[in-house]
Amino acid sequence: MQTTYGKFYSGRLGRDAEYKVYGSGGKPVLVIPCQCGRFFEFEDLGMINVYAPYIEQGRIQVFTIDSPDGGSLFAQDSPRARMERYEAWINFVVHEALPCFSGINERANGWNIRFMVCGLSLGALHAANLFFRFPEKFDALMALSGIYTLEYITGDYHDDLTYNNSPQQFIAGMPADHPYIAQYNASRIVLCVGRGAWENETLESTLRFAETLKAKGIEAWTDVWGGDSRHDWDWWFAQASYFLPRLLDY
Repeated sequence: MQTTYGKFYSGRLGRDAEYKVYGSGGKPVLVIPCQCGRFFEFEDLGMINVYAPYIEQGRIQVFTIDSPDGGSLFAQDSPRARMERYEAWINFVVHEALPCFSGINERANGWNIRFMVCGLSLGALHAANLFFRFPEKFDALMALSGIYTLEYITGDYHDDLTYNNSPQQFIAGMPADHPYIAQYNASRIVLCVGRGAWENETLESTLRFAETLKAKGIEAWTDVWGGDSRHDWDWWFAQASYFLPRLLDY
């Protein structure tokens, strides 16, 4: 498998941003690591092996980046400052990382393709946030064991940035005739969660978000796995193995 390491200076983050690229072409896939995870997490913990057959077939090209969490949502700072840094990370992804990765992918394919975005655990929140805020950039989402509102992290603190970065809230507040809804329904959305250990909050949030999407007429595949399905990597391997080919064959 062709693997490339890269980095560039991000003005929005005020530091170098590191990344890895797996594969030589195909549909671009952006993966977001778990809470406070690094860009090498998917490789070090073995998730890249699930993606490997599709990478080696030239069907996908995977791009990995760092989680924003340690410097934003879980920083020792005021809630507003934490949210401002989180919003800076969102803008880093959309305005710096994606143009860089799109250039790499377009040079490989010869044309521009929208991204699939995938995330696990807290990374599923970030992935869903990107997908639902920027449907012009993304046309597929695979979110495993996620929460979809920042209430679990910020508690009683609310402002415009917690609203804009909580899909549960901003989708609920979206007008029924919003043009994004047609774009979502032309895309592919998978939300998966288990009923097993450490999935209580993620199960609650996933089911609540699924109801919100349904109420807005947004089509999503929400799959709830059984009581043995834990909030852990062995189950995420199984879930990604199941959903990835179905998303690609859509």
